[in-house]
Amino acid sequence: MTKGFLLLEGGAEFGGRMADPDRRALELAGGYDAALSILPTAAAPDHNHQRAGQNGQSWFESLGARQVAVLPVIDRASADSPENAAAIQNSRLVYLLGGFTHFLGQTLSGSRCSQAMNSAFQAGAVIAGSSAGAMVLCQYYYHPGHASVVEGLNFLPGTCFLPHHNTFGQGWAAQLAKLLPGQVLIGVDEQTGILNNGRDGAWNVYGKGAATIYRAGRPVIYQPGQTFSL
Repeated sequence: MTKGFLLLEGGAEFGGRMADPDRRALELAGGYDAALSILPTAAAPDHNHQRAGQNGQSWFESLGARQVAVLPVIDRASADSPENAAAIQNSRLVYLLGGFTHFLGQTLSGSRCSQAMNSAFQAGAVIAGSSAGAMVLCQYYYHPGHASVVEGLNFLPGTCFLPHHNTFGQGWAAQLAKLLPGQVLIGVDEQTGILNNGRDGAWNVYGKGAATIYRAGRPVIYQPGQTFSL
């Protein structure tokens, strides 16, 4: 059985009610002195990784985190860097930013950094992602440009994540139910996160919006403060 925690966020991170899930993630990571690594990989294709990483660092520091590092994981070479992998291995919270989903998934898949994330997770760390970052943490992610599904990093087997569910994400549900019969689809609204609390497989909803869980295409909606199982 895995020992760590997963935080999946629907997007529009680093503001407002996102303080709710992020503070809880910091608690589970060990508190405000816990080592936190931010991966801006998904923002690299449009050269936005430095600004996005800084936004993430400023946000977590505003919540009280005292050991926040933005790791320069921006391509396959840096994803295989022993230094970056070691930093992830020693982190108690690893956060994947949003951006270009397929680039993120392909850059991390099979890399040293991905292996380090798995090791940190098995050692009890929190692995978190927003939008594209959350998508690649599941077993499958949607590639809308090709209208296809791709193997993700599989931190959460049997699942596929629909970010920005209250805007465009819910529009993917019908097609994904056909592409992934038998798999669980997880729709999460913007400014909203879901976090497993480590007991009996229960998940909690935090933030502004709702989480929508689809089984066989049928949705069940959970509001902030409610729990559910996957």
